[in-house]
Amino acid sequence: MSGPQRTGTGGGSRRAVVTGLGVVSPHGTGVEAHWKAVADGISSLGPVTREGCAHLPLRVAGEVHGFDAAETVEDRFLVQTDRFTHFALSATQHALADARFGRADVDSPYSVGVVTAAGSGGGEFGQRELQNLWGHGSRHVGPYQSIAWFYAASTGQVSIRNDFKGPCGVVAADEAGGLDALAHAALAVRNGTDTVVCGATEAPLAPYSIVCQLGYPELSRAAEPDRAYRPFTEAACGFAPAEGGAVLVVEEEAAARERGADVRATVAGHAATFTGPGRWADSREGLARAIGGALAEAGCRPEEVDVVFADALGVPEADRAEALALADALGPHAARVPVTAPKTGTGRAYCAAPVLDVATAVLAMEHGLIPPTPHVRNVCHDLDLVTGRARPAEPRTALVLARGLMGSNSALVLRRGAVPPEGG
Repeated sequence: MSGPQRTGTGGGSRRAVVTGLGVVSPHGTGVEAHWKAVADGISSLGPVTREGCAHLPLRVAGEVHGFDAAETVEDRFLVQTDRFTHFALSATQHALADARFGRADVDSPYSVGVVTAAGSGGGEFGQRELQNLWGHGSRHVGPYQSIAWFYAASTGQVSIRNDFKGPCGVVAADEAGGLDALAHAALAVRNGTDTVVCGATEAPLAPYSIVCQLGYPELSRAAEPDRAYRPFTEAACGFAPAEGGAVLVVEEEAAARERGADVRATVAGHAATFTGPGRWADSREGLARAIGGALAEAGCRPEEVDVVFADALGVPEADRAEALALADALGPHAARVPVTAPKTGTGRAYCAAPVLDVATAVLAMEHGLIPPTPHVRNVCHDLDLVTGRARPAEPRTALVLARGLMGSNSALVLRRGAVPPEGG
């Protein structure tokens, strides 16, 4: 395994800061709905109700109910796109509004970029069009099939709809790609782009998409929502998948201050490694190296980490590896630092899961509250896992972790608000 790959998010004269959050999650649409449920320890896991899925062995997932993309997105964009892009377009509008970033703030369309990550792509759209092909013939397949299924669709449509012509990209780096997309956004800012809209959304609950996921041994087959996703316990039986995600507005700090934006957090450090698919014992070393690389880039000592948002796969071997990786990277502080995994209440939304964790981490630092880990009680690892109810705290530095089923590991360090030039 090679050493951690760092993307240069920390240091330098141009700092990448978070000024806006947009969320579409099983807890609801919008930051307020999501944060209230997370802070209260509510679970939105439930039976899979998506059309055509009743006969499949996946029983529990985190579905986004009551979502109406037409409230924020015009019809001409909706008909071209899949549900995962509907989530991205809606979350983007919420993030831009949250950042108070409008057309008047764009000096040039080339000053704003877009970076997203996606794992499942437009499965629902693609399945519908393929059924039309086989059931009715090629003349019944719409022209947008060629683009709506593609994992790059969200980046393209966000860019087109908002006339953002700066550096645009898509990260295909397994589930850890959600964190990697934020790191790429921060790197673009350091390299001269003023603003980057970044994040990840997923919609993997169409029948074809679920059938593909059934090949993952890590997928939970439990039928009870309160038993389907319980990481770091002896009862861990895999993860419950989810749809939804989050989008962030990341800006160059001086540009953000010039337009009067609130600096909510600083993207301080990031690193990534690769240890191979299904090799969960090896992910201990890979994740520890990613954590060490992210802390080094952020200029952050292990004891400065105030909260860890865990990857929390829910597979005993993987959970053990994560706990040991924290001990390897943080030393004695690993047993004292609060650890949380609020995704056990929403499900694991693949590339979008760690981006939702980043949004939640920003909110936790702002509200002085570490959210709990729903459904988890008897922890069988040497971790201070926050369970039951939220814990009052004053976190100023958050460490967010992510691993992918194909072997990617990623770590991101966030600092509350703006960080002084000396890093203090």
